[in-house]
Amino acid sequence: MSEADPMDKAHDKLSDRASDRASDKAREMALIARASAGDRAAADLLIRQHQSSVYGYILRMCGRPEVAEDVVQEAFVRVLTNLDRFDPRFRFSTWLFTIARRVMLNTLEKKRPTSDTDRTESAAGRAEAVETVYEGGERRLATRDALITALMGLSFEQREIILLFHQHEWPIWLIGEHLGMPEGTIKSHLHRGRLRLREILAEQACVKGSAASRAEEAWL
Repeated sequence: MSEADPMDKAHDKLSDRASDRASDKAREMALIARASAGDRAAADLLIRQHQSSVYGYILRMCGRPEVAEDVVQEAFVRVLTNLDRFDPRFRFSTWLFTIARRVMLNTLEKKRPTSDTDRTESAAGRAEAVETVYEGGERRLATRDALITALMGLSFEQREIILLFHQHEWPIWLIGEHLGMPEGTIKSHLHRGRLRLREILAEQACVKGSAASRAEEAWL
């Protein structure tokens, strides 16, 4: 019995992935419709499905947990209030991130007296505080804080593009559409941001050790 053609196998895998994406999209749209109609359980499920990724994105953008918590809460209030305005031709996560980003920018504008330097020092302090602990979840916290400290050393544009590309796996064209930038500009920011992030993490590894090294291995 002859083996299946590798091209046929690849085609079958692509077809399965496309089918899975279509099924996921259909389930998500049904959930959105229920939440929009006032189904509290559906709204709660929608929040749980996206809350972690949105919080992680905002935290790494601003470097301040208390701000990230407020932003995420306000973003979901706005999302649930305006579900009837969601255009199903687009990805729900893209719409959600756009709203969360807008809330974050407005919040940071109101809290402007805290400088970027202050935020970097605050994140650095958190990284140093947990660096002495090396087990389990606390080790992951140390790695996370080392990464946040490094990300805060990038420009706002570089930080956001790197997060969307690496953490959330958005394609270049979607990041460009989301930020209103040409794809070439996105690629340029991504390249320069990676180089700068690698430099910062290497510097941290020399000073603070393992947490920064783990962050570099995980992201770069």
